[in-house]
Amino acid sequence: MPTLHDRLPADLREAPSGPDFDALPFTSLYLLDDESIADIANRTMLGVMHIGWVPDGAGGYGAQMAVLVKPDRLLGTAYMAAIRPFRHLIVYPAILREWRAWPGEPTPANT
Repeated sequence: MPTLHDRLPADLREAPSGPDFDALPFTSLYLLDDESIADIANRTMLGVMHIGWVPDGAGGYGAQMAVLVKPDRLLGTAYMAAIRPFRHLIVYPAILREWRAWPGEPTPANT
């Protein structure tokens, strides 16, 4: 399946990428001061991960993540259903822990 890089607007295609997740097969598409997008494409699915710093209402920020998955045919649907507990209990919390340690956390002065 094709990745999303070529469909991004020019300013985002030219933005720096990162963070890179050593243990995950995602490819970083871009990294801004307050968000990052990565994708994965294989024979079972296309996935997009968005992680961003969001105001927490108490003057600080918290990392929030959204993962959108489009299964490819019946094999992809079955595969994604089978690994769902693993993704939600192990993979996604690990990604958020790594992102929270990212040095680019915004402050009210630079947002």
